[in-house]
Amino acid sequence: MSDHAGVESNRRVFLRSALAATTFLATARTARPLAFAAGHKVERTFAPVNVSRDRLIREVVGLRPYRAEGFVVDAERLGEKLLIHNYGHGGAGITLSWGTAALAVALARDFVGARTARPQRGLRPAQRRFAVLGCGVNGLSTARLLQRSFQDGPGTVTIYARDLPPGTTSNVAGGFWSPTTLYEPEFVSAKFLEQFRQACRISNRAYQLLVGPEYGVRWIDTFSLYDNEEELTSELPGGNDLYPEYKVHRDAKRYFGAPYARQYSTMLIEPSIYLNALLRDFYIAGGKLVVKEFHSREEIARLPEPVVFNCAGLGARALFGDEKLGPVRGQLEVLLPQAEIDYCYLGNGYMFPRRDGVILGGTFDHGDWSLEPKPEQTTQILEAHAEIMKGLK
Repeated sequence: MSDHAGVESNRRVFLRSALAATTFLATARTARPLAFAAGHKVERTFAPVNVSRDRLIREVVGLRPYRAEGFVVDAERLGEKLLIHNYGHGGAGITLSWGTAALAVALARDFVGARTARPQRGLRPAQRRFAVLGCGVNGLSTARLLQRSFQDGPGTVTIYARDLPPGTTSNVAGGFWSPTTLYEPEFVSAKFLEQFRQACRISNRAYQLLVGPEYGVRWIDTFSLYDNEEELTSELPGGNDLYPEYKVHRDAKRYFGAPYARQYSTMLIEPSIYLNALLRDFYIAGGKLVVKEFHSREEIARLPEPVVFNCAGLGARALFGDEKLGPVRGQLEVLLPQAEIDYCYLGNGYMFPRRDGVILGGTFDHGDWSLEPKPEQTTQILEAHAEIMKGLK
């Protein structure tokens, strides 16, 4: 084949790809009702969620790693090692993962600098090696930030974990970006609130840069439903400035039968797509993964890596003796996908329309370790969402 023929072939491939992309974008742009047409405002319409038991495709149960005092991002010495904790995110594990990972990785910088700045005469600087405990969203996010910050050849970062995607707690999360259900205001410290503020903003920005089908992240219209106007005065989790297109509605006839509704945009993350993409990126960057379960600090102290990140989630309770950490059980009902559903809502339950199914939830059972679906909760969740759909006009 001549060079000219090769170039022409590549050009045709590029043009076909560009045409396909243009078609996709045009479809995506017209999939949602237009806000304005010919200078006139067009009312937002809602396709109804088909809430029916015969459309149920699976039920999943997850245990949120909850601490009334909020997540832990802190460092301590473990013999000659540095042990950095990053766990206890409650119902905001996916939401805050990049933010708390950034805070945790920052704690390692001085330690790593001290070990590599002044090597002994005749010896090469010590290679930087890190261990991450856990392969859920916080373990993977921490591992990726370590690779970006300290990459020193293949094997710079090793993840040690008992469970891998798709078998992690993160895989059964809803994936809705909202830093909620992770602390009790009366128990938190000023230090935590500052960490929380930073983590919200870092993570929100990080997810914006991942929007697209490759990572399963997209912006979506969301409606929070309320029975009284006083609830409108509180800020959305993390601050109203993190949610574009914010507005308040007082029209029960149009907004799910609720007297008051707040509308805003946030991001929806598809866990199965997202976690697989993170694991792929980790491998591409030279990461190493070891399937292993730890039972004591002594086992961790014997690891070859000088810096260890504890991203064990609920496992940190037994492994590190954190009795303040406990489960908050959440049960989800997953209905057949409905491509026409282009909104989320949160009220007497929550609904997230993902490509792998329509997610219906609304349970928060503190101290419950059961991973088995409860039939009475199945009925409760389906009935609650069917009632919300009755208010949809």
